[in-house]
Amino acid sequence: MTDAATVAAFVAVLGVTSLLAVAARWLRPRDELPTLESWAVADRRFGPVLTWFLLGGTIYTAYTFAAVPGLVYGVGALGFFALPYTIIVYPLAFLLLPRLWTVARRHRYLTVGDFVHGRYGSAMLALAVAVTGILATMPYIALQLLGIRAVLDTGGLYPPGLAGDAALVAVFAILAVATYRHGLRAPAVIAVAKGVAIFGSVIAVVLLVLSRLGGPGRLFDAGRTGDEAASPVVPLSLDPQLFPVFATLALGSAMALLMYPHVLTSTFAASSADTLRRTTIGLPAWTAVLGLFGLLGIAALAAGVPAPPGNAETAVPLLVRDLMPAALTGLILGALAVGALVPASVMSVAAATSFVRNIYVQYFHPTATPKHQMRVAQVVSVTAKLGAVVFVFGLRNQAAINLQLLGGIWILQTFPAVAIGLYTRWPHHRALLAGWLVGMVSGTLMVVWGGFGSVVSVELGGQRVQVYAALAALVLNLAVTVALTPLLDRLRVPRGVDRTVLPSPAGPLPAHRTNLT
Repeated sequence: MTDAATVAAFVAVLGVTSLLAVAARWLRPRDELPTLESWAVADRRFGPVLTWFLLGGTIYTAYTFAAVPGLVYGVGALGFFALPYTIIVYPLAFLLLPRLWTVARRHRYLTVGDFVHGRYGSAMLALAVAVTGILATMPYIALQLLGIRAVLDTGGLYPPGLAGDAALVAVFAILAVATYRHGLRAPAVIAVAKGVAIFGSVIAVVLLVLSRLGGPGRLFDAGRTGDEAASPVVPLSLDPQLFPVFATLALGSAMALLMYPHVLTSTFAASSADTLRRTTIGLPAWTAVLGLFGLLGIAALAAGVPAPPGNAETAVPLLVRDLMPAALTGLILGALAVGALVPASVMSVAAATSFVRNIYVQYFHPTATPKHQMRVAQVVSVTAKLGAVVFVFGLRNQAAINLQLLGGIWILQTFPAVAIGLYTRWPHHRALLAGWLVGMVSGTLMVVWGGFGSVVSVELGGQRVQVYAALAALVLNLAVTVALTPLLDRLRVPRGVDRTVLPSPAGPLPAHRTNLT
């Protein structure tokens, strides 16, 4: 039976979260006309502090905080690939995001599809990028629900049957309503609470775990052997044969992360390019917290936590339940639940904005007013959340995990069109579209034929090595793009008009324009 103190603390965390979600309306000027730009990117007014909380809270999802220690618990040292991955991503973000923000601000772009359309003058390439982002985002939202359900179930807060399902829906509905009304401002406010709760919780848990298990030395010694009756025995040092897997997982994941719509939506909400640079410098603090969560995976091994087979992500919640006082357990489980609400809401906003700007307006209602666009986006964001709920209740957990794995592979195939396009228009838009199609098909087949594993075997220098499937598909994508571009130019296939650059007279470009070449 669940301790009353655990329940009270958990409910208190969600109650404070609900109040903060309601308070999001104070971030919106009262005399402001309703527009999609206001709803989706908060009029691009977030300063460094709020941007740091929002980007960190969006990138580091509740599922990440459960999956990384769960992976360490299940496979050992390989699970720590998430640390270099989230370190590699920040130099890339420092180079790409301020540049993308600059052109988006000057041309009032709200999605990466808007940028691609403007840069290459290709509606089809923009549609491909937008649809890929939406497809990659939907299972990601479902994973946040799975993360909340795992937390509730592990803490004994998920009653069996319809009562448990109702509790899950109630938790998820708190921010869904606030997001519908206030757009990105609601998860931005909640992100502050998430940051404080996550940082405070993990520090308290790590200190208590180290105290209970006798310090770092004994923790790693016990983690290497495990409790064979309960937890598995996994290697805590990386096999040299796994070096290519580790490296390609880290690099490919870092490149893919910056292409996700929810990350770019949070980026567009910043107040300036300089705000993004300052924020990027401070984001590694979230990586340090993720490293502490990875350490808790080793602690779960050392403590002999019996995570159910196939559910290693429950290792940390089980560790917390077994070692922490009841009230502290409720606070930590509440922090993990709130950790899922922020990214899920930003993802729904991002997916809805991409749909409205790059599909609805482009192909169905070109004359839609800004207010009408916002209304459609609000409906689509709620629909996305409801779809995630139906998905979680209607399909197996593994189905959502498999689709999210495919989503990571798909989203990386948009990297050439977006990242390369920020610096040069050399690739032909038709070559980029062909490369995208080859990468999508080859990456999907690699994963499906490999039994939904993220790693494939390729031949390099006469040797078979295992690499991240998304990166292998990206290599094929780039190869097709590089091969077709000069051929299409030789055949004089027309290129689209670059709307991000205007013919300039002798003087500099006007302040509201940008030159990316």
